[in-house]
Amino acid sequence: MKTKDIKFLEVRYLRGPNIWTYRPVIEAVVDIGALEDCPSNVLPGFVDRLKAFLPTLIEHRCSYGERGGFLRRLEEGTWPAHIMEHVSLELQNLAGMPGGFGKARQTHLTGVYKVVIRAWHEEVTRACLEAGRELVMAAIEDRPFDVPATVERLRDMAERKLLGPSTGCIVEAATSKERRIPAIRLLADGNLVQLGYGVRSRRIWTAETDRTSAIAETISRDKDLTKNLLQSCGVPIPEGRIVDSAEDAWAAAEDIGLPVVVKPTDGNHGRGVFTNLMTREEVESAYAAALEEGSGVIVERFIRGSEHRLLIVGGRMIAAARGETAAVVGDGKSTINELIDLQINSDPRRGAAEEFPLDVVVLSENPVALHEVTRQGFTPDSIPPAGREVLIIRTGNHTCDITDSVHPSVAETASLAARIVGLDIAGVDLVCEDISRPLEEQRGAIVEVNAGPGLLMHIKPATGEARPVGRAIIDHLFPNGDNGRVPVIGITGSCGKTTVARLVARLLTLSGKHTGLACSDGLYLDRRRSESGDRATWEAAHRILMNRAIEAAVFENGTDEILGKGLAYDRCQIGIVTNVDVARHTGRFYVETPENVFTVLRTQVDLVLPGGAAVLNAREPMLVEMASLCDGEVIYFAADPDLPAIAAHREQGKRAVIVRYGHVMLASGQGEQSLARLADIPLTGGGNDKAQIENVLAAVAAAWALDVSLDVMRTGIETFFAD
Repeated sequence: MKTKDIKFLEVRYLRGPNIWTYRPVIEAVVDIGALEDCPSNVLPGFVDRLKAFLPTLIEHRCSYGERGGFLRRLEEGTWPAHIMEHVSLELQNLAGMPGGFGKARQTHLTGVYKVVIRAWHEEVTRACLEAGRELVMAAIEDRPFDVPATVERLRDMAERKLLGPSTGCIVEAATSKERRIPAIRLLADGNLVQLGYGVRSRRIWTAETDRTSAIAETISRDKDLTKNLLQSCGVPIPEGRIVDSAEDAWAAAEDIGLPVVVKPTDGNHGRGVFTNLMTREEVESAYAAALEEGSGVIVERFIRGSEHRLLIVGGRMIAAARGETAAVVGDGKSTINELIDLQINSDPRRGAAEEFPLDVVVLSENPVALHEVTRQGFTPDSIPPAGREVLIIRTGNHTCDITDSVHPSVAETASLAARIVGLDIAGVDLVCEDISRPLEEQRGAIVEVNAGPGLLMHIKPATGEARPVGRAIIDHLFPNGDNGRVPVIGITGSCGKTTVARLVARLLTLSGKHTGLACSDGLYLDRRRSESGDRATWEAAHRILMNRAIEAAVFENGTDEILGKGLAYDRCQIGIVTNVDVARHTGRFYVETPENVFTVLRTQVDLVLPGGAAVLNAREPMLVEMASLCDGEVIYFAADPDLPAIAAHREQGKRAVIVRYGHVMLASGQGEQSLARLADIPLTGGGNDKAQIENVLAAVAAAWALDVSLDVMRTGIETFFAD
């Protein structure tokens, strides 16, 4: 007897484009058992309990396309698999992964559904799906469910697993509809990302790129060396020197003139930087604290004004933010620590995670802030008088966008500083009283040049306009509209995929492109087989796309791979569907009908880029029907030149590869050109092997679409042997 339960039968991660969407998803096959007879409107109190658990479900539009649409479906009656889809998506949203694709579709088995949700990260999305199932069951069974604790757990997991905000904004800009640059995450839980494929790819790690040299980064970490280089090129810097003891620090302060700044020679992110020091006690105390944050200590002139961070990308200033102080005001009853929690850490912009633009302030962990409190005569446990303002943080807190206020000469000076250090992307810190005036008018100076600057302050400023810094970095890495792509050719169908893939790869190699091939015969780099065995897999294709020597990539894609893992590439230049034998594809992955097979095979056609081409067998009505789904050109192939689909296609001036008078012909509109005699093509068995003739035609059509020369195509097909 079936129980009222939701059971996971299978859960698979489709890590690339699939039958559902272009994006990675988790596909769960679930059995709802006796709940098949219990839509939401017949479960007493269920809808109210679910809405109480997740009030934000009101934002789900569902099939009605309007706010509250999903709740309307609940009231009218919908099934637990569909409900679990929406609940899982909302848990993802609450965990910091907004939006996303979702579907719930019944299989041919009663009570068995496929639930599909957008996967930002496999582990995180699986956890959201499992939590979604538990929440739905709790609502059905009228038992408690701790939503806040669940969301906190999922959010913590997302913060640890997903791309950080800096890397994320660059990847988002790359993969936007405007640029369509593919992205591959090279570390499952890290921020190392490849943008583009093969030889045209670039790499980023947060806001560092493969153009960020190790020498430049090393220079930027050495504050004294950076200052010397900047000073030698006429960039204004604060006077100062490295010191080797607390006594030497005070001597330097006396030479420079008070007030001074004491900071590590190789620190970053403002750690260990003590400013506006006026006494020997302050200087010597700051020396000891700064030494703990770096390998040495520098003392330099204190510059009056606010601290500013200018983001330089490719020699241009892209964004600028001003730092603000943080202070508390005494109420006569709360300690400094308590006031910090009440008045500073309560700011929603502050948090421990990377997504927050400001850090939580904890005096016991922040010697600079503790120093500020101490110098004002307080301890963390002191209770300041009512109305007394106590400064907590003097520098940092870059949350105010001031990009439009920066004087052109200041922007040029910051850009020069980045070039002197050698950084393609730099965060240049400068201090001045008025950023709209030249630095020399106000004794302003550049105090640091940082590699790998954080971008969050520019993406989500507290005040002012958010700046498209991710787009600027992408424009720097991929100028003039470059999309970072090499030709990718994907082949699917029922038969002949391996032969077509090998022949296409051969033609591309002969044309001079270093070509990678992943097929059932192995993984090939040009004509060398580097891995034997079946390599028509997501993993093998992924390795080829990461190979920075590859100039073209050819992939065989079986339907089981499409259904079980998705495709390794986001889009392709050429998509080939060889033929269709429905019986070969049914009985697995809940594929049971010709319509199901159509849905699987069309995936290859859906991925063709607008400037690419789908190569389709005109002998197959199902494939002719797919032609309208292609964003690019369609090139038909068929041994029979008189097929209605070929005739109609050519009447529209479009291309086809056919056989006439024993010759392979390239047909464009009403014109035809002979490429080679079938009798001269070994693969066709003297023109008698119909299946191999179609394979040759498909490969020739792909090469034609890729502008491979006729001589190369002819030589390739006349010298290719199936073994």
